[in-house]
Amino acid sequence: MKLQPYVTRLNESKEFKTFSKEHKDAFVAAGFFVIDFESGKNIHQIDYYVPSKKKVAAFTLDKGIKLQMMDMLNEKAPEKLDLQTKIDLATIKGILQDEMHNRNITEDIKKIIAIIQNLDGKRIWNVTCMLSGMELLRAHVEDSSESILKMERVSMLDIIKKVSPEQFKAMQGQQTGEGAQPTQMATSAAPSADAKSLAAEKIKKLQALEEQIEKQKVELQKQLNQIKDSKQSKSAKKKK
Repeated sequence: MKLQPYVTRLNESKEFKTFSKEHKDAFVAAGFFVIDFESGKNIHQIDYYVPSKKKVAAFTLDKGIKLQMMDMLNEKAPEKLDLQTKIDLATIKGILQDEMHNRNITEDIKKIIAIIQNLDGKRIWNVTCMLSGMELLRAHVEDSSESILKMERVSMLDIIKKVSPEQFKAMQGQQTGEGAQPTQMATSAAPSADAKSLAAEKIKKLQALEEQIEKQKVELQKQLNQIKDSKQSKSAKKKK
């Protein structure tokens, strides 16, 4: 899946032409993509930054062209992004799998959430993968060299322990308000050391995964209940 057909489709749409006339200073700031290998429900979104309004225009390209204007989380503007990328959506999985093999990571990739931005003059893919075995894989991939700059594997259980659904929703409401999308976080600049920026960074990483985490939590609870029932059954038999 090349990015250019999506860019062309957006540029030729009535929605974008109207937007361009009204916001002549806008430029591409980020791309947000979800590739779900199980359900086939994918998301393709391109973000434009509007300096005059300090807002992000998020264009979703699935089932028509949809535009949503969103506020920035901080005052630092994102860098301009050229979507003529060397890596495309079809090759990301293979690049990740090669590095996973080198690190003896054997789980399958179930879903890829990929954000591309220009950071310090370089196109970087910020990727989060849902793996089999209730784990997440996070990686930074440099577009020009197709090389992995950073990769880490994280257990969903650790995330569930650290951030409860109630805490997550409270953080989400404080930082973004209702209706904010994952790409709003992506188009913001790199977080500073203050508490608000750190919280926003955590939200960015967790927002797209909230639903999956909830499902895994339910499954864990079922397993715990089964173990508990089994122990109670064995205990009852011993008493007899």
